[in-house]
Amino acid sequence: QVQLVESGGELVQAGDSLRLSCVVSGRTFRSYAMGWFRQAPGKEREFVAVISWNGDTTYYADSVKGRFTISRDNSKNTAYLQMNVLKPEDTAAYYCAADPSIVIHKAADEYVYWGQGTQVIVSS
Repeated sequence: QVQLVESGGELVQAGDSLRLSCVVSGRTFRSYAMGWFRQAPGKEREFVAVISWNGDTTYYADSVKGRFTISRDNSKNTAYLQMNVLKPEDTAAYYCAADPSIVIHKAADEYVYWGQGTQVIVSS
């Protein structure tokens, strides 16, 4: 059984930074691509960032490129999302997800395992 647990979300002001963490149970973490998605109230879940199993490849949504950084520590079974220069439009529930495929995906339905989400609120 693979479980993902996110943490790090909180209420911050515009311009602040946050780092989200996603701890994955199970010994196969290093074989998964890890993605971050977010969902704002009344909106569909959207792709934020993804990192390959070995950390060599990353992709970002245009809306966060240059502000967010995805990373992973396979020795800790943990993926991270460093978020800088936060904006009110970044307010959302943030979810991490694991994709056992070798190919990196941006589509949410390609991911098999999901966390429960962590709330990020950015006040103006």
